[in-house]
Amino acid sequence: MRRRTVTAGAGLEEVLDTLAAAPAAREEAAAPAPARPRERETLQTEFAFELPRGYVDDEGQVHRNGTMRLATARDELRPQIDLRVKENPAYLSVVLLSQVITQLGPVTDVHAGIVERMYATDVAFLQDFYRRINSEGHTHAAVTCPLCHGSFEVDLSGGRLGES
Repeated sequence: MRRRTVTAGAGLEEVLDTLAAAPAAREEAAAPAPARPRERETLQTEFAFELPRGYVDDEGQVHRNGTMRLATARDELRPQIDLRVKENPAYLSVVLLSQVITQLGPVTDVHAGIVERMYATDVAFLQDFYRRINSEGHTHAAVTCPLCHGSFEVDLSGGRLGES
């Protein structure tokens, strides 16, 4: 407990007023700021892409533009029980891509048969695109230039989305 000394110039009333105001000021300072409405965070879950060659449908139409959504744990686990994947592990990427591609041109029902009929270049592009959007930031590394000793970040997965 702090001791207060009352001098002849200060009256008892003045000291009591000062003491009464001090706890209120401390409470005000200790009280958290009023909660302002939190801005709603949005997470981008779908990403547009353009295939290098394009998917050719039954009518001969070429579809190059599409969208892919972020993968869920279920998307990653489901191919593990697929019989086609058990027979041929390389088929895993076909099943996985067919689950996360939400649109390919006007086609909204993208299934394994569509991915099977894509050119190898486009499948490789989609595998890279999948890896890039689902690892977001995990392919960056901090490096230091051996000549100038400047620090910067490098994307180990390549350049722009879809490039190797």
